[in-house]
Amino acid sequence: MKKVFYSLISLLFTLAIVLAILGTHFYIFTQSPLTVKPEGYVILIPNGTPVQKIATQLKKDKILEYPYWFMLSVLLQGDWHKLKAGEYLIKSGSTPFDLIEQVREGKVIQYAFTIIPGWSFDRLMQEIKLAPKLTQTLSGLTPNEVMAKLGHPAEHPEGRFFAETYYYPNGTTDIQFLQRSYHVLQDKLIQLWNKRAVDVLPFSTPYEALILASIVEKESDLAEEYAEIAGVYVRRLKINMPLQADPTVIYGAGKEYGGTIDSKMLKIPTPYNTYQVTGLPPTPIAFPSTKALEAALNPKPGDTLYFVAKPEGKGHIFSKTLQEHQLAVSRYRNRDGVLRKRK
Repeated sequence: MKKVFYSLISLLFTLAIVLAILGTHFYIFTQSPLTVKPEGYVILIPNGTPVQKIATQLKKDKILEYPYWFMLSVLLQGDWHKLKAGEYLIKSGSTPFDLIEQVREGKVIQYAFTIIPGWSFDRLMQEIKLAPKLTQTLSGLTPNEVMAKLGHPAEHPEGRFFAETYYYPNGTTDIQFLQRSYHVLQDKLIQLWNKRAVDVLPFSTPYEALILASIVEKESDLAEEYAEIAGVYVRRLKINMPLQADPTVIYGAGKEYGGTIDSKMLKIPTPYNTYQVTGLPPTPIAFPSTKALEAALNPKPGDTLYFVAKPEGKGHIFSKTLQEHQLAVSRYRNRDGVLRKRK
């Protein structure tokens, strides 16, 4: 009987030692950095991927040595069914616990895409095709078809998307991206519309403000001029004077525009030729910035009705009368009659 008792004690003691060794080994594993290069390690976890497959992939890529320890770590934390699919960047120095926490919280890689103020819708769609990890579903569709896919078939796409930097994970579709930007623009426009100079503006809808803001955006590279330019256009609208905005003429001319505004271009009959028609053009001509929207809704007061660009994009000269304006224009008119050069 004593022999059996001592054998049992010996077995338990040996088991305790083994468990202590394993426990120590496991603890060291969980606290030791994974074998990740300085630039990091990217792992893509598809939806529904079992933990065993994740551990096997990490072992295959020589990120960890003991896949079963990793699986045990997930099990002990109760995260077996909480790991989220996605693309993850594992930074150098991360431990197995860091990795588990990152995947559990869904801290996936975010890719940046910036819509630049002044871009046209066509330019936006060209850039979207080049965006990394953005799933393409709209290739070959017309602008009207794109808007129909977004749920707004009756709307012209120009100016409808907000110019800012967006972050998105791998697998985001171009439709999802555009829907997000569309709604950001709508929210921003309504927010600014509620802060508008009510008794000043000669238009009554946020969309008209969007149209004016797009013209202001294209008129100058200097944001500090936006409110003054908007003021000129607002005063012209009030007296039913043609806007005579070169950017609208350029937009309407499309591919016929060769880089300069001349008398021939000013005679091209389009709804966007604001030298020939009064009022705002039918749609925006670009994506305006927040500053351009603010300027369109809160224009600078004054009595100027004209402006002409200085050379090399260094702002504009503003004038109150046609005579003053003609003198300013003559200073920058080329001998061939070109009024100004546009990028």
